[in-house]
Amino acid sequence: MKKVTIMNAILKVNQLTKTYGKKGEKQYQALKGINFELNRGEFVGIMGASGSGKTTLLNILSTLDKPTSGNVVINGKDITTLKKNQMADFRGKEIGFIFQDFNLLDNLTNRENIALPLSLQNVKAREINNQVESIASRLNIAQILDKYPAEVSGGQKQRVASARALVHNPSILFGDEPTGALDSKSATELLNTMDDLNKNDQVSILMVTHDPYSASYAQRILFIKDGKIGKELKKDDKSREEFYQEIIAELGRR
Repeated sequence: MKKVTIMNAILKVNQLTKTYGKKGEKQYQALKGINFELNRGEFVGIMGASGSGKTTLLNILSTLDKPTSGNVVINGKDITTLKKNQMADFRGKEIGFIFQDFNLLDNLTNRENIALPLSLQNVKAREINNQVESIASRLNIAQILDKYPAEVSGGQKQRVASARALVHNPSILFGDEPTGALDSKSATELLNTMDDLNKNDQVSILMVTHDPYSASYAQRILFIKDGKIGKELKKDDKSREEFYQEIIAELGRR
């Protein structure tokens, strides 16, 4: 009987490069051969100074940009080979994204904002409503579903944005400085929610952040510098406070 192997890595990045500028002109290499994997159910943080390449990396991983060379495999699919329409379809089904500035549509209610990924996939209205209600209950925002983004707090907006990123059960959740626009209380609430989703729902998370407090919620930190991944820190059995101090010490050496 043939043995069935279960693929553990939800994300594989192989020799990824990104160069800006045309041949013959001045070029800038933002990524220089990035390699790493993210396992199913893992919470990984990426840290680096401004200009280190972390935003470029995240944009390529989330299909918002294309690499110059190398490949990215998400849930068994090499996204670098997808055509434009296939890419949009893949993004709509497999990827969730939490932005720093929420990116909510002000003319839609919070319920309609959360439902957007499902509406774009032509999911039936009853199913959409069920999934929206379910994730809203999970993130404790059921009471604000019929309000508009302008009528709720920053922390609640980010929870709505998180619900929108998770409503279609993506294979992986990307966060781009998700706590950057939040006060400390709202930031902690969001991080606790992400931690809960990761531990209890096995949501795979990759978060780009410059904030050591946010990074301390991850199980592993990859440091990117000058377009390359250098140091890696693992939380292992450390407490979050111990890991936080280790991250600060590492940042102090850079």
